[in-house]
Amino acid sequence: MSVYVIAEAGVNHNGSLKLAKQLVNAAKEAGADCIKFQTFISKNIVSKNAAKAEYQKKQINTEESQYDMLKNLELSFDEFFELSEYCKLNDIEFLSTAFDLDSIDFLNKIGMKRWKIPSGEITNLPYLIKIAKLGSPIILSTGMSTMEDIHNAVAILTNGGAGEITILHCTTEYPAPYKDVNLKAMKTIQQEFNIKIGYSDHTKGIEVPIAAVALGATVIEKHFTLNKDMEGPDHKASLEPEELRNMVNSIRNIEVALGNGIKQPAESEKKNIIIARKSIVASRHILKGEIFTEDNITVKRPGNGINPMQWFEVLGKEAIKDFKEDELIEI
Repeated sequence: MSVYVIAEAGVNHNGSLKLAKQLVNAAKEAGADCIKFQTFISKNIVSKNAAKAEYQKKQINTEESQYDMLKNLELSFDEFFELSEYCKLNDIEFLSTAFDLDSIDFLNKIGMKRWKIPSGEITNLPYLIKIAKLGSPIILSTGMSTMEDIHNAVAILTNGGAGEITILHCTTEYPAPYKDVNLKAMKTIQQEFNIKIGYSDHTKGIEVPIAAVALGATVIEKHFTLNKDMEGPDHKASLEPEELRNMVNSIRNIEVALGNGIKQPAESEKKNIIIARKSIVASRHILKGEIFTEDNITVKRPGNGINPMQWFEVLGKEAIKDFKEDELIEI
């Protein structure tokens, strides 16, 4: 099974259905398996006086509250339905993270087939119970989490009837500093839970998600935008379409390169064995009946004669014929 690549559009549509559809087109063209948005009713998820995160303040240079910011980024349920249908037409999976219970009901109603639980909801018990009851596959992000947080969430989801769970390692900062990525924690999660793992990436560039695939990630999630210079909280920490395409192509190359783990000559290199390896040859003219010694034989290319690993089997034997210098030895 190939790595499932989620192009995280999030709220990079800036509250515009037209822009959201353009993001769908870009994700499809880049080769992503899925495009993911964020579905929420602002008044249900944040109080009107809640402050914005530091990274949000840097990207949106206003005094508006987090509520006002989210309200401007909110798409209606009708718009999300139209967006999901547009994804079907473009043969790319529609996925959206629900941030409140009403949004869960809506996304379930329109037939979303898997659920992405964001890092911020991993301690939201009513939320976890509601999604678990749907019995669908779940992708669980674990930014800001301890192992205890993850254990608690997985237990609630499993006991509540959830389908297959994939756990994503994540660092919830935008952009995430490389020193805080701790990619090895993804392997720790896999060992702890014996479960499919993945990585939700907030770093700059594409190196870390590619490395995550090499370490066994089965799901990669990465923010993308049409233009990093657009106004909005997440654009600066997102990939542009060409970068997303490069990431997807690199992931597909790594998938192929990982192979089956069996160490043996690859089909493409077999033809080079004769060229690159060596054989036992005469280091000077040798007469028939002469004894092979370290003074009259040596090791040179090509590799279509006696393997040098048989060196001691050849030493001490009689030459069965005359050999010219550099001629392959026969015994």
